[in-house]
Amino acid sequence: MPPVSGVDRIGALPDSLLHHMLSFLPAQAAVQTCVLARRWRHLWRSTTGLRIVGLAEEENLNAKELRKFVDHLLILRERTNLDTVEIKFAYFCEEDQPYVKTWVRFAVMNKVRALTLSIDGPVDLYLDNLPLVSRYLRTLDLTTVTLQEAFLDFAGCPALEDLKMNYCNIDADRISSCSLKHLSIFNCSSKLDCRVHVSAPGLISLKLVGLIGRTPFLENMPLLDTAYVDLDEDCEDVCLNYVTGVFCGAKDNACVNCVPIKDGISSNSVLLGGISSAKHLKLLSESRNFIFARDLKHSSTFSNLKTLLLNEYWCQAPDLDPLACILKNSPVLEKLTLQLFSKGPNHEVEMKGHYCSVEGPSTISKHLNIFEVKCNVVDKRILKVLKFLCSFNICFSF
Repeated sequence: MPPVSGVDRIGALPDSLLHHMLSFLPAQAAVQTCVLARRWRHLWRSTTGLRIVGLAEEENLNAKELRKFVDHLLILRERTNLDTVEIKFAYFCEEDQPYVKTWVRFAVMNKVRALTLSIDGPVDLYLDNLPLVSRYLRTLDLTTVTLQEAFLDFAGCPALEDLKMNYCNIDADRISSCSLKHLSIFNCSSKLDCRVHVSAPGLISLKLVGLIGRTPFLENMPLLDTAYVDLDEDCEDVCLNYVTGVFCGAKDNACVNCVPIKDGISSNSVLLGGISSAKHLKLLSESRNFIFARDLKHSSTFSNLKTLLLNEYWCQAPDLDPLACILKNSPVLEKLTLQLFSKGPNHEVEMKGHYCSVEGPSTISKHLNIFEVKCNVVDKRILKVLKFLCSFNICFSF
């Protein structure tokens, strides 16, 4: 065996690099490095990141000890700026509320740039109904947090660009930010009677998936590049009188959900108008949801749209009007994908199509050159869609 070298190569690295390395460790482990050598004694006090990780209840962690440890850590830590703060609880209880709120305030005071709050347990984290004010915060990632109105007004966060909300309760009627570029709302809920208005004029990418409650109202997003909207069975905007492909709408015998629409925007688009400037759209919905069908009557032209993915929702009306409408209003569309009666990602059948311009003029985009139909089986429903597309000079080969 070669002789053991006594050279401490890691300890020879600059302090700034060691501070950065320690930021990837849970706070408990970072503090424990103080026993490695005299050089490491105080390095943990100036890490560029802080990871506070609470273990699951069955792992027998003493919650009081964790709270006490973190409180002492924050007192002893140098007042250096923080790039990242990550607070994760595998088992969060009511007694943890005031402590976590204090730790969040500490992070903001130390100019944190990326803040992550991930909570799991019998209760949500209830953040105070106070504005979040930070000139440095760029990324905010929230999981299982209850968010109130003042907090969701990000006027005091002029650098905020990336906002993720997962399994959160949105107890507010508005989310607003002039600086936001990327917004993801995943499996969040809103129990308010009114729609949550989303005002983010600088948004580049948007993800709305699995919303519980009423569909949010999207204000104009002129810079939007990509949007993914999936309205599942938890959406409350469903037609109670729905018959395959047909909504009762504004009729005398309309269901209580369809009409009257008590949101002050009954004459405007809810979703499609706000995302009509996007270049890439993925629009999915359960059959009984009426928002997309309703919006098509009010939506402007999708003047920038290059790629479009739709599911069977758009193809179930007897005359396939929703599909025809969105195709006729997408003048520069280049790629169309229909994902029909198949969730994916693997599909039993995938068909490719092509546009036959020699067969006469078409009412859809002349730029369309990529067509895809993905399904599990070619049945009468699929054949109906293929026949419909043929009327637009789109041909498929089997």
